[in-house]
Amino acid sequence: MAREENNLGKGLLIGFLTGAAVGSIIALLFAPKSGKELREDIKNKSQEFLEEADNYVANAKEKATELINEGKKKSDRLVAEAKEKVDSLLNEAEKILADAKDKAGNLAQVGKEKIERESERLKSAVKAGMDAYKAEKES
Repeated sequence: MAREENNLGKGLLIGFLTGAAVGSIIALLFAPKSGKELREDIKNKSQEFLEEADNYVANAKEKATELINEGKKKSDRLVAEAKEKVDSLLNEAEKILADAKDKAGNLAQVGKEKIERESERLKSAVKAGMDAYKAEKES
């Protein structure tokens, strides 16, 4: 939307400058002056028109440079913000991974201890069963 308004403004300015130049030249041609004075007036008006056009081009270049610099600043800021967010997310992911590893290690240790306890109970039960079988057989 802003670009359309900017283009409209540029078009209006160019149209105004062109109209002013053409109007000035027509006014000079219809003015009752000698040929030498008329040529001098046309030369002066043409020079004024060229100066205005040069000023317009210089202003347009300056504005374009400003817009480019603003765009660069905004893109640099956005890149920096994105980089900060990525770094923050990576740090958070590393913390979550470390916590998961700790929990997995703890769960593995608890599971290992439980298996060892159950294994000992099973060995004791098998031994008791064998002892009972031997005692039964001997009696």
